[in-house]
Amino acid sequence: MSDETRSQGNRHREPIYLDYQATTPTDPRVVDAMLPWFTKDFGNPHSAEHKFGWDAAEAVDRAREAIAAEIGAKGREITFTSGATESNNLAIKGVVRHRREAEGRDRLVTVASEHKCVLESAARLEREGVEVVRLPIGADGLVDPEALDAVLDERVALVSVMAVNNEIGVIQPLAEIAARAHAVGAWVHTDAAQAFGKIPLDVEAMGIDLMSLSGHKIYGPKGIGALYLRRRKPKVALDPLMDGGGQERGVRSGTVPTPLVVGFGKAAAIATAERAAEAGRLLPLRDRLLARLEAGIEGLSLNGAREARIAGNLNVTIPGLEGQELMAALDGLAVSSGSACSSGAPGASHVLQALGLDPSKVAASIRLGLGRFTTEEEVESAAEQMVAAVKRLRERRGAA
Repeated sequence: MSDETRSQGNRHREPIYLDYQATTPTDPRVVDAMLPWFTKDFGNPHSAEHKFGWDAAEAVDRAREAIAAEIGAKGREITFTSGATESNNLAIKGVVRHRREAEGRDRLVTVASEHKCVLESAARLEREGVEVVRLPIGADGLVDPEALDAVLDERVALVSVMAVNNEIGVIQPLAEIAARAHAVGAWVHTDAAQAFGKIPLDVEAMGIDLMSLSGHKIYGPKGIGALYLRRRKPKVALDPLMDGGGQERGVRSGTVPTPLVVGFGKAAAIATAERAAEAGRLLPLRDRLLARLEAGIEGLSLNGAREARIAGNLNVTIPGLEGQELMAALDGLAVSSGSACSSGAPGASHVLQALGLDPSKVAASIRLGLGRFTTEEEVESAAEQMVAAVKRLRERRGAA
């Protein structure tokens, strides 16, 4: 069978989905929980005068509690947003602007490999006169907590470090980072969109003051997220980004979307119940996929720490090829070259550049994300397809 015929045949069947860091399919149990709130139970949760509003408000509060339980927080510490991007903007801009005005703290510390919405929020504050420090990462993708000490002082309003990187899946040492930041009175924010529901999180034990969460990364609906905002001592304060009716305790005005919130809460409850078992199932699948790729593709290397990594993530470099070229040859697989939130934007992955990879290796890298519905058969097929595709492409280059 020719490559062209094979490619045409592949287009008639669904590719194997290996992009779970970009988004997840909504769990059918979540959909079932949401459906009544679109039709029969359609009340506005802020309508305090009748049963439709009361029922919706109770459903929202139950979801708050479910989400809070997954991170060791209280329901009243959860503010609903449209997603992690909004939560990150609210946390970073809101805290730094508030503390700069109230306390004269005019420095923000973050990391070079953060999500674009964190880096762009930092850049916005920089244009407003805030000093921004962007910490480097090591070859393993991790922040050295001791490097943080050199930039911490009484001027630092906030330290923002991603819990799990969205491209390379590495898990940052947040508890140690938080302890060092708190020693100078800085507050700590973490973008936990890729960590929530996948690894144990405890805001008290880890010393986290603000945490951004996303619904569609944990098999919930798109368009809903949350910001954990510490209400216990030391109580965190911030300047809201939006003015309006004062919903969400004045932190985030706007009508709370009950169906999406209910779905997010259900997804969080499922994650709490199944997180350990799911990680235990995914880890051997991921390791099997990596072993097959390392055995079948000469020169393949893993980007980021091998051990300090979530169970469902691989980011690999295949030297001599370009990631876009390889993905075009892998029409039986749904994989990516990096963050979906940056797709369509020009430029190479800033995360891989921060790792110290040269431009040719950055271009030769792809991300593989496994998740709840990934099967053993899919892993075997994916490995087979990737090894065969790399072999074909290298043979063509050798013959050219």
